[in-house]
Amino acid sequence: QVQLVESGGGLVQAGGSLRLSCAASGRTFSSYAMAWFRQAPGKEREFVAVINASGGNTGYADSVKGRFTISRDNAKNTVYLQMNSLKPEDTAVYYCAAGRFAVVRPRTYNYWGQGTQVTVSS
Repeated sequence: QVQLVESGGGLVQAGGSLRLSCAASGRTFSSYAMAWFRQAPGKEREFVAVINASGGNTGYADSVKGRFTISRDNAKNTVYLQMNSLKPEDTAVYYCAAGRFAVVRPRTYNYWGQGTQVTVSS
């Protein structure tokens, strides 16, 4: 069992930066791929970024590539999402998720956090 708690969301102006954190409980954090998803009002949950268990491989949605960076610290049981050059269209609730495979489909992830709101004003 893995419990995930996101933090770091907030209100920021366009062009600004935020760093999201996702703290995980349990001793098996380092065996899970971790991902960030987001969901805007009236839209489906969409993939943002993923990192494999060791942290050696990452993947990004085209919409955030070059602006967002996912990383993890297995000693701290934490995954991060550094978000730079934020745009109003990045406004959403951001969720972290843990799963066996580093893929983009949300259904493959077994554990989810409660989400943190990111609002980017124009």
